[in-house]
Formats: sequence, structure tokens, C-alpha cells
Amino acid sequence: MRDQPSHKDLPAAAAGGASDGLRIDARYNRERILRAAREAYTAHGIDVPVATIARRAGVGVATVYRRFPTRASLVTAAFSRQLSRCVGVLDEALADPDPWHGFCTLIEQVCAMQAADRGFTEAFLSEFPDSGEFGRERDRADEGLARLVRAAKGTGKLRADFEVSDVVLLLRANCGVVGDSAPGSTAASRRLVAYFLHSFRAEHAEPLPPPAPLDLPGPLRSRNGNAGGRDAGREGSAGGA
Repeated sequence: MRDQPSHKDLPAAAAGGASDGLRIDARYNRERILRAAREAYTAHGIDVPVATIARRAGVGVATVYRRFPTRASLVTAAFSRQLSRCVGVLDEALADPDPWHGFCTLIEQVCAMQAADRGFTEAFLSEFPDSGEFGRERDRADEGLARLVRAAKGTGKLRADFEVSDVVLLLRANCGVVGDSAPGSTAASRRLVAYFLHSFRAEHAEPLPPPAPLDLPGPLRSRNGNAGGRDAGREGSAGGA
């Protein structure tokens, strides 16, 4: 792989500027970085060094850090579409005239997203920055999920002792299932989710141990999480561009 992208690799208009003030070649490099990050995270998890992503993208480490000052910002940008989709799925669930159906659909779709993309699974279960658009969407989703749970309980179909933190139990259990690369992992995920949803029904309610003090991840995380998490800091000094 070449260390630097050639202008021959760029669209014909790359030599010029862009209406948003960012050169087309700079935007092209940004997309190369994000594509390399998604591929690396999917294959190896989100602890892949930034230097590895830079090599895969064919740019210098300093170039990566100019676009994404922290690893958390890179992870967030790499999976921004998936994160936005999570919030969109929650909005759709809240709009469902049957809150129980909306709740089940939310759980099924988010878990299906986990099963489809290992990199997203790890990103989703990690801590993300509080500031900016992500923080605003996360806060909105936090309130929305609590509202959906209350509404589902109000139908009498969701067990009265269900806690929002129980969603985390399911997501972490599903993460363990889909982390296995076996061909049957997707089918196993669907069966696991079906078992959980069955146990969430009020008519099947049996006494449970106290809820686990788990915090919601990613776009569904509560306001109690630490800003930026373990990936907030830069990963060593930047190399040459």
C-alpha cells in the first residue's frame, strides 16, 4: 500500500476547493481515514492504535489527529451513521401507538445492528464524549428510552420491576454472542433476544435479584457516564503527516 494517496486517486475536481471551505482532497483523506477506522475496528475492536489506522488509510498519524484530536472522536465519527440510526430507531419506537411493540422493536433492531457489525458493537458499548451534537442526541435518547419504558409498563405488558439498566444486561449478553465469528452467531443473537423479551413480559414476571448498577452505553447512555471514557486522551505523540 502506498503511504500517501495520489492526486490521481481523487475525483477530477480534487485540485480545487469546496463550498464548505474544506479542500476536496482533504475531505477525501478524511473519508479514507474513516473507512480505514471502520475496517480496523470491525476486524480487531476499537483498541486498534491510531498509527495502525493511519497506515491503513495511507496518511500520517498527524493527519489523523488533525481531523480527529482524540481516539473517542475518531470512533464516534467512524460509526456516526450507526449511532444516528440508533437514535432514529428510538424515535420510531416512541412514535409507535403500542409502546410495548415499540419497545420490542427497539430491542430487536439495536441488537440486530450489534450482530451485523462487530466494530459498532464495541463502539456502542464504549463511552463517548458528552459535548457537541453527540452529547445532545445522547441526552435526548436517554430521556426517550426512560419514557418508552414507562409507557410500555403502562400497557401492563412490560413487567413492573423492569429497570432501564436491564437493557444494558441484554446488550452486553448480546455482545458476547455476536462477538463470536461463528456462522450461527446472528441466529443465536435473535434467539437470545427472543428469550429476553419473553422474560420481560409482565405475565411471566417472577421475583428477581436487585437491578445491577449498569450505565447505558453509547447513544442510550445516562448522564452519569464519564466524558470521553478511556479513549479521551491522545494516544502518544503524533507522527509526521
